[in-house]
Amino acid sequence: MKRIYFLLILGSLLLMSKKGWSAPGDTTWVQSHTDVQMGDHPANFDVPVAFPSGALTYRKIYMIFELGKYQCPGSPQYCYDWDYTVSTVLMTPTGDTLELGRLITPYADHTLGARMPMNWKGKYVYEVTDFASLLKNSAAVRVNFSGWSGGFSATVKFAFIEGVPERTVTGINKLWYASFDYGHGSTPINTALGNISMTAPAGTLAAEAKFTITGHGGDGTANAAEFYPNSYTLNLNNNPLVTQSFWRDNCGYNNFYPQNGTWIYDRGGWCPGDLVHTFSHTLTGITANSNYTLNATFPAYTSVPSSSGSLASYTIQNVVIYYNGLNKNLDASIEDIIAPTNEESHFRENPFVGKPKITIRNSGSTPITSIYFEYGAEGGTMDHYTWNGTLNSLENKTIDLAECASLIAASGTNNKFIVRIVKVNEQTDNDATNDVMISYFDAVPTWPQQLQIQMKTNAQIANGVSENSWTIYDVNDNIVAQRVNNIASKTYLDTVNLGNSTYRLVVNDAGCDGMNWWAFQYYSPDPGAASITVKSLTSIAQLPMKGYFNGDFGCGFTQYFKTANSTGVNDVNKETRISVYPNPAKDNIILNLKGISSVNGEVRILDAVGKLIYTQNIQNTTTTINTSGLSDGLYFVQYQGNHHLKMQTKFIISR
Repeated sequence: MKRIYFLLILGSLLLMSKKGWSAPGDTTWVQSHTDVQMGDHPANFDVPVAFPSGALTYRKIYMIFELGKYQCPGSPQYCYDWDYTVSTVLMTPTGDTLELGRLITPYADHTLGARMPMNWKGKYVYEVTDFASLLKNSAAVRVNFSGWSGGFSATVKFAFIEGVPERTVTGINKLWYASFDYGHGSTPINTALGNISMTAPAGTLAAEAKFTITGHGGDGTANAAEFYPNSYTLNLNNNPLVTQSFWRDNCGYNNFYPQNGTWIYDRGGWCPGDLVHTFSHTLTGITANSNYTLNATFPAYTSVPSSSGSLASYTIQNVVIYYNGLNKNLDASIEDIIAPTNEESHFRENPFVGKPKITIRNSGSTPITSIYFEYGAEGGTMDHYTWNGTLNSLENKTIDLAECASLIAASGTNNKFIVRIVKVNEQTDNDATNDVMISYFDAVPTWPQQLQIQMKTNAQIANGVSENSWTIYDVNDNIVAQRVNNIASKTYLDTVNLGNSTYRLVVNDAGCDGMNWWAFQYYSPDPGAASITVKSLTSIAQLPMKGYFNGDFGCGFTQYFKTANSTGVNDVNKETRISVYPNPAKDNIILNLKGISSVNGEVRILDAVGKLIYTQNIQNTTTTINTSGLSDGLYFVQYQGNHHLKMQTKFIISR
């Protein structure tokens, strides 16, 4: 499954606002826009801002854009709907303008009240630390809205976190910031993005070009530039430096879903409801006083107007940042908590149970080979884990910690999860201010150990089988049950037997248009709606699945859960236990029963989907069972005894 984990830090910002962030000084908050209503036509919304004086240094500066909703006056056809570009631009007293962040609004129609009600706030976080020299004293912040329907509001705030930055910026050059015609117009795009000559300022040891691009318009040639896979080449001194594809091929995994419109369709550099990512390219060989040229080129293309007159264009900003050396030697940083968290930017990964997932960064000059973590849910016993690997300077990595007992035990909503770095390379970290992060999370549901999963596939086929499938994984990513390679337009009913543990149910649609989507009615032929339901064996009520949304989930969704002993399946006496060893096993298993005064019952072995494959009557607490005829995989062993006592555990055959 393809995923892009966006490095957002709302959990950290929430912590800072509660003065829990470990930092040498305060965090200064500056707000420009507050619920500014963006109307039914393109417009600029400019607000004067008093930033800090610049006397202090800041470890990080973040801009947080909150996209909200308001009820449009009258009865317009569209309100808080359609995918429009929203740019947040810094305007300095000298007249310079610099785009700090760009996002595309979602199709947030009122029919999606369960996910985007009127009080909804979509939070988009941008790191703008490199622009510290411009974010000072008096300036103005502009929100540019490109839309033709109202209903969206803008709130913009900045967090200045005191401390030492990774690198000191020695200079900034803005090369381009405009909309450029592609394949038409009087000025070819490769001419408009032609050579610009620059000189690196004194003290420069490195330079990076920050390239932001989105494609707009659906022309009559190839639906460029919105729906056209494309790339640009950045040329340094007229030599190709990098060719970068900017096609977003993962819109069906958008965290802001479902939406009213075509949110699942991949696009040129953006997805509806998501922020726009910036590509960073190191300019090799550029140091203090280096003279060089930079230009960008696109493949040749001729744009023919569509039936509506639409033509292709790209909105581009390219900024070159010059840096001095790294300010710290040994410094690991926690950049993000992906799971567990309630942040919408990680909606598809949560609510979560299992191995916590975080993003770390090497903010120093020394390669990192090990990090010792302490973590857990507040109020529980902290767990510890040592990550081993290679993390080079200025590199990010997403890692899984070990399973956490306090996370499994958590219940209710708004729990606090804490993770901290204790040691780096078996030493004390140089900078402790970025070693702690928290998130707030809701606990996962508790499901019974025996489940009944019904899936109805639709008529869509990929690679000869149905696009619809489901898989259940345990905490170690082992498949414990699945329904894959299915027949189209068929209903399947499976019984799944699980142990007392933590799991995730992953439902996939290979076409990335969900099981049920409003646009199916326009397909030829209409594939019809697929569906999936999960129930207990003892109830007709469906178990709620947070990411399902009646099948409108794009590429897929994941439901994490933990299991509890089902009535009549496991004895409530905690001293009563069934165990199997060795596990994993090969040709034999030894079954041991504990806490039973008189053994007189039946042993049953079931496969991963609950099919009974073996039975044996036993009267001893220890029994050896021949498993040489079993294939490799996961199995469940049950003991059914007197007085309806029933116990179950699982084992693996691996040869």
